[in-house]
Amino acid sequence: MHTPVTSPIYSLVRTLFLALMPIMVHSQSTRQARTSQLTVTLLDASTDKPTPTRVRLTQNGRVVAKLPAEAVAVMYGLWDHEDGYAYQPDSSFYVAGRFQLNLPPGRYQLTLSKGNEYLRQEHELVVKQGVPLRKTFRLQRWVNMAAKGWYSTDGHIHLRRSPRENPLILTWLQAEDVNVGALLRMGDFWETYYPQYAYGQKGLHQQGNFLLTSGQEDPRTPELGHAFALGAADRVRRRDRYYLFDEVFDKIHQLGGLVGYAHQAETFHGYRGLTLDGLRGKVDALELLQFCVDEHPLHTEHYYHFLDLGIPLTATAGSDFPWCGRDHGHGPPERSARIGNARFYTYLNDSLTFANWRNAVQAGHTFVSSGPILDLRVNNALPGDRLNLKRGSGLTATVHAYGHANQVPLDTLELISHGRVIGRVTAREAGQSAAHLTLTVTLSAVERGQWMAARCTAGPGQAAHTTPVYVTIDGGGFHNPETASRYLDLSEQYLREIEQEISKPNPAIEVQAWRYQDGLKTRIAETRRIIADLRKKLR
Repeated sequence: MHTPVTSPIYSLVRTLFLALMPIMVHSQSTRQARTSQLTVTLLDASTDKPTPTRVRLTQNGRVVAKLPAEAVAVMYGLWDHEDGYAYQPDSSFYVAGRFQLNLPPGRYQLTLSKGNEYLRQEHELVVKQGVPLRKTFRLQRWVNMAAKGWYSTDGHIHLRRSPRENPLILTWLQAEDVNVGALLRMGDFWETYYPQYAYGQKGLHQQGNFLLTSGQEDPRTPELGHAFALGAADRVRRRDRYYLFDEVFDKIHQLGGLVGYAHQAETFHGYRGLTLDGLRGKVDALELLQFCVDEHPLHTEHYYHFLDLGIPLTATAGSDFPWCGRDHGHGPPERSARIGNARFYTYLNDSLTFANWRNAVQAGHTFVSSGPILDLRVNNALPGDRLNLKRGSGLTATVHAYGHANQVPLDTLELISHGRVIGRVTAREAGQSAAHLTLTVTLSAVERGQWMAARCTAGPGQAAHTTPVYVTIDGGGFHNPETASRYLDLSEQYLREIEQEISKPNPAIEVQAWRYQDGLKTRIAETRRIIADLRKKLR
């Protein structure tokens, strides 16, 4: 039975509470009276319809620590932890086209963005006491790549997903104008993270020209690198044979997907795994552009290595959200982790469907970008195409780079063949500009096969690179005989590094390659036989 509290202390507390209640209510009402309602509507300038947008609201350089109810929230974080929710790493947030906030009087700074193809906007808002403020802003494109048949993809996003999160995550992609988001379940020797509820057709979610698909970054090891898979009908994991990447790759190929090495094959010794699997024809792609290594997102050393050996690799890119940004999630807002800050474009020449996208990526019709737009044609062949010529035939390569003088100020455009610059222009030359660079190179008589690609630099952290056009002569290859011996020696060096890793047990818990000595030695021996054959063939 409950006995009422009747002590003197209780009576005193109750009396004080009743006395203070009117003051507390008055104070709360006064605070509410001192705020004004801000209503912001965000429209696409081309359609005049509400559009998902990335928003950052600050006052005197400090983020306003108050979120609107309309902020689109999805849990995210490193190692699948709940490090973030509605705020992005730079304290911005996503809305679907409209939001409201009650703010104290003052001057506020509003930053609006919508990915690489839209112009960023900065506005000063003056909130006056008791006066509602209503603003409408229109987000304007400087280029529309989807209208030209090129659809953007962030090929490396880590967010856990069930069907209930699909519309929310899709809004995030729409706010960054990323057409295809590849959500990768991440794994290591011990565990998996960022689960996806389904793969292939069952794991798709599409609304108009925006699509979510599932993939994987698994296997991931510190000795052989991180591998990714896109477009497969299911996930593949070999926990008991973890360091034998090729078994996963073979199964992914059977399931209709493609595989590649992440992080430009630079970090986590990815160049070793790329050597072991790439020389044996198991690898389709290389993640060529990303803000995980350093401030500059484009690293081509390992890409040119394999292209010069006559091995085709499709260029892909991805943000590795929430892990990587221009400053790995720390520092100034523009350097924070952000979906779509590294992306690749794929030419479909058709409507955006999962099948069309997957087929185009598999064909290599791609270029990677953190801002600039590239258009490469070699005798009308697209990136990823094989252009077979008769010996002595001519070819013409034409490249256009597009940017925006303020947001993506172009600097240099280059045409690359066998790793060498064979054509170059800058924005400072006559007829060129920070918004458009163009370059044409004509070869009157082509005597040997070669790969040809375009690359471009613009403002800080802004670069682009195409997958090559593979030019062959009378059905031959496209390798570079001048560098083949050096690159084969380098490949052999990487194999010796693997042998050193597996030569004895390692006490570090994250290092497990030594447990797979037999399987890795077999694969090293097979790769060495291929290197010996290539030394004879690629003279």
